[in-house]
Amino acid sequence: MTDVPTPIVSVIMGSCSDWPTMKHATDVLDSFSIPYETRIVSAHRTPQRLFSFAADAQKRGIKVIIAGTAYAAHLPGMTASLTDLPVIGVPIESRSLKGLDSLLSIVQMPKGIPVGTCAIGDAGATNAGIFAAKILALADVDLARRLNLARLALADAVPEAVED
Repeated sequence: MTDVPTPIVSVIMGSCSDWPTMKHATDVLDSFSIPYETRIVSAHRTPQRLFSFAADAQKRGIKVIIAGTAYAAHLPGMTASLTDLPVIGVPIESRSLKGLDSLLSIVQMPKGIPVGTCAIGDAGATNAGIFAAKILALADVDLARRLNLARLALADAVPEAVED
């Protein structure tokens, strides 16, 4: 039996339809070998699941929560209101308002309940994974080194001129 590392990041989403976007966050976590879990937790349809998840996350060793959702998008904010862990919100693009509704729901938190909010869609999910890694790197020198190398590689990949 292979030892599976205890997850330290939880990637939660309001429904299975959010997975194509949230997979970008887990791709980043995979690239840095950060153990994570994924869960469907709807603030509106499964509030008891949300309360249980938030109450137990820190006890289970979770250090950062990435929460993605669309439409009314209360999942990140409600999660943040129930835990002391950092919560990163990812607005999922919706058909009707293209994710602007999600962005505004996540970013407009009342004073005292912060949610680090990323861009709408795939870029936001990718950045949420990187942001979670940066938070974890504060206590992990090796992860900080790997993040620095990734940032340098990203800079090196940008050509200096159109001809490059």
